[in-house]
Amino acid sequence: MSLFAFASEVLRRIGKDRAVVAEVKEASTLSMLIVDMENKENGSLDVKNSVENGRPPDPADWAVTDVVNYFRTAGFEEQANAFQEQEIDGKSLLLMTRNDVLTGLSLKLGPALKIYEYHVKPLQTQHLKNNSL
Repeated sequence: MSLFAFASEVLRRIGKDRAVVAEVKEASTLSMLIVDMENKENGSLDVKNSVENGRPPDPADWAVTDVVNYFRTAGFEEQANAFQEQEIDGKSLLLMTRNDVLTGLSLKLGPALKIYEYHVKPLQTQHLKNNSL
């Protein structure tokens, strides 16, 4: 079971607003996954993968499966499949425009807007910020 799948299962079972899954051992990997869900009216979730420097790993290095798992963990189980079908890896995700998400993935409008505004756009902004230092 992947780290993301494990965290998703824990969140499903706990059913609380905030959950911390620490020291998750998967094969030889020791990580800390912090899933911080704020009951926002817009339905967005803050999903953070904690690493030594306190920042999430660079999305530019994500494989297609990392992108899919990110969106599944963020609560977009059905929509995550579109990223798999279109073979969207981290570099592709960071290049996506609003129009790409709204029309190119064949998603329903509501989830597509949330995915772009609360996930794709912030990941792009954070990537640019981290790589311009």
